[in-house]
Amino acid sequence: MNIYVGNLPYGISEDELKGIFEEYGSVSNVKIISDKYSGKSKGFGFVDMVNDEEAKEAINDLNGTEVKGRNLKVNEARETTPDDRRKFRSER
Repeated sequence: MNIYVGNLPYGISEDELKGIFEEYGSVSNVKIISDKYSGKSKGFGFVDMVNDEEAKEAINDLNGTEVKGRNLKVNEARETTPDDRRKFRSER
């Protein structure tokens, strides 16, 4: 299951984020999204967990949890569609 993790501390590494989620089960991938020009974290990322039940438990337990002074926002990631991308561009 692909999990969205928002409100990340800007200094957290992908390895640290992976460690948080590995307490709930096997993590196959972690990606913190960064600005393509500055390389700085945008404050959100994605965690892929192998087992859906473990992923749901992680979502329930970690949503709202404080990490390095910030309360994480954790939920199941949703797929973006071409319509979502057009809407985002038109709102800028």
